[in-house]
Amino acid sequence: MQTALSVPNFGSYGDPAVLVELAREAEEAGWDGFFVWDHVRLFDDFSVPVVDPWVTFGAIANATGRIRLGPMVTPVARRRPYKLARETVTLDHLSGGRLVFGVGLGEPPIVDFEWLGEAAGSRERADLLDEGLEVITRMWSGETLDHHGAAFTARGPGFLPAPVQVPRIPIWVAAAWPNRRPLRRAVRWDGVVPIVVGGDLGSHEPSVDEFAEIMAYVTGQRSGDDRFDVIAMGSRLYYGEVDLDAYAGLGATWWMESIGYPGPSFDDWRDVIRSGPPR
Repeated sequence: MQTALSVPNFGSYGDPAVLVELAREAEEAGWDGFFVWDHVRLFDDFSVPVVDPWVTFGAIANATGRIRLGPMVTPVARRRPYKLARETVTLDHLSGGRLVFGVGLGEPPIVDFEWLGEAAGSRERADLLDEGLEVITRMWSGETLDHHGAAFTARGPGFLPAPVQVPRIPIWVAAAWPNRRPLRRAVRWDGVVPIVVGGDLGSHEPSVDEFAEIMAYVTGQRSGDDRFDVIAMGSRLYYGEVDLDAYAGLGATWWMESIGYPGPSFDDWRDVIRSGPPR
């Protein structure tokens, strides 16, 4: 099972130089992935600095040579698919084929969408995500474009260059359990990043028992034996040591250390990164 970090793009991390340095330290410490949140502002506190992850990824790609990188996650609903297609392919080439394209509906819908004049309804964002991915992957293929959908029109010669990665840049889809539709969406692509909604915290990383339920549903929805990544998430600073063997035994292919905000100090999180992944 590979290991990664999920890092905010605001607050103490709202500085591109800080994120580049953390990614470099993560690679040196033995982590396999460095993923950055994609928010345009921090919920309802507009005084907190926020950095654009996509511009920062270019610098991270140049500063590292092995570690996987990408957004966790990009809300496709508030992006133009042709722009995302160009950005992802460019970053895939710049990184030597290390990009993972994490996508989802995006949260919170009021602050990051409605207040900015973007579509905020869950169904509307989901439809834009599905159609956006259809357009993006067709552009990646280099084939002639002839898409006439509900939200997007794209026609003409194909886009070049194609991604470095074959058959495509991996697409990981965020899914909120126990909702089934996001999981059904995820199994059509290359991986799933599940969280659990409900309870006192509103949402949280899956426990081992919850992860077992998610895996049972995912397994029932998939056919074939193509590689499919399933990401288990958690935080040692919040919850203590984790039983990686339990998650791996259930089918997790990645452990992702979630660096929450607010919470323990920046220095405490940096110590976690420098200490390397749990073994």
